Amino acid sequence: MMLWYVLILMIIRRAYFFCFKVFKRTRMKDFHSLIIEGTPKSPQIELNPATGDFIFSGRSIPENAAKIYEPILNWVSEYILNARPVTNLRFNIEYFNTSSSLWLAKILKVLSKINDPDYVLFLHLYIPLEEFDELREFEDIKDIFSPIEDLFQSAIPSVGLKIYGTNEEEEVVRDKMVYI
Repeated sequence: MMLWYVLILMIIRRAYFFCFKVFKRTRMKDFHSLIIEGTPKSPQIELNPATGDFIFSGRSIPENAAKIYEPILNWVSEYILNARPVTNLRFNIEYFNTSSSLWLAKILKVLSKINDPDYVLFLHLYIPLEEFDELREFEDIKDIFSPIEDLFQSAIPSVGLKIYGTNEEEEVVRDKMVYI
């Protein structure tokens, strides 16, 4: 009798995992890129789940930041369930207001919850060359980016920070890599 019980449990368990795998594959197949066109007050946003590349560029000074960033936060919350082994979050935002920074911090916090310690989250920051040149010493970098470090204190994936110095044409001239 016990053998039948164990056999039935094994069959049910395999069926459950099979259904879960099919559901997982179907969800990822139906999970599309999210592209939001930029305006003079809101950034261009491109989120690609197939490559793990997330790009924020332009200015972020919207009247209602929640209207822009809440759908992105929801999208990212779905993405982390089936994240790519490497996620690249690229911030090339020339200016952002306080409400935008709060939403961006929420997005970073969600990405830090990618549930695989073997995965890597790279944060790419693009800054003017003058500011980049001021970041000569490791202590300067550490002091300026300590709020980001605080966000990633309990991060599950490995986190890297790459800083790019850009010229007036927004071309990358220099870069530095910092691991958090």
